[in-house]
Amino acid sequence: MAFDIFVQYPYLITVIWVIVIAAVATILERVITRWLRRAIKRTEMPPEVGNGLVLTGRLIILVGAIVALLHIGGIPPDVIVSFSALSGAAVGFASTRTIGNLIAGLFILVTRPFRVGDYVRINGVEGIVQEITLNYAKILTPTNTVASISTLRILDRDIVNFRFKEESNLFCYGFELTFDHSLPTEKLEKVLDAVIKRYAERLPRKPEYQSTKLTSFARHYMFYIYIEEPKDIFMVYPQLVKEITQAWDKARTQS
Repeated sequence: MAFDIFVQYPYLITVIWVIVIAAVATILERVITRWLRRAIKRTEMPPEVGNGLVLTGRLIILVGAIVALLHIGGIPPDVIVSFSALSGAAVGFASTRTIGNLIAGLFILVTRPFRVGDYVRINGVEGIVQEITLNYAKILTPTNTVASISTLRILDRDIVNFRFKEESNLFCYGFELTFDHSLPTEKLEKVLDAVIKRYAERLPRKPEYQSTKLTSFARHYMFYIYIEEPKDIFMVYPQLVKEITQAWDKARTQS
């Protein structure tokens, strides 16, 4: 009797298949989304990356459901194959950033251009590395804010690690200052030596400086300070710059 109904109304089979596919897709979407959200929360994954994974999972389920519906609807196989390829490209494009971050994170963890606790400069952002994950590196900046830089972006940028290679327990921070020609070079460097001498007693290694460029308008000097605790750079660097500037201004006034 039931078979006669399907013979009389053949479209009922299609309707039933549509309902089954929709139900299965809905259940899969809820189960996979719930599992992904738990995994994201457990691994403390950044919200942007977690949302990308959830979106990718939903897109895959949606594409699978549409392909199944097309097959049930009697669409020619070549059309289904073309649609599958196009959908696969769309899913791949949507997940490119997420997958790229994961690969970049693995590369950074293996090559270790920096590690937690290092003082680094990445794409104009400098500070202390607080955390390294597969997706982001968190940097504590001198303004006491935390900047998160994606691992994919890190690979595209120059990385400066201030850890001193000769003594791995020290960090060598370099900065440049420019002085005009109001003081003779001998007198200017005498002023610099006086400030450096005071800091030699406070720091684990005596600061250094060297002339790097000379023009008709100014003299450029590169300074290097050596620090044991990278957070001390936040304090020592501006203090040293201030004292050098004040000593230079005072010497110019008296000359």
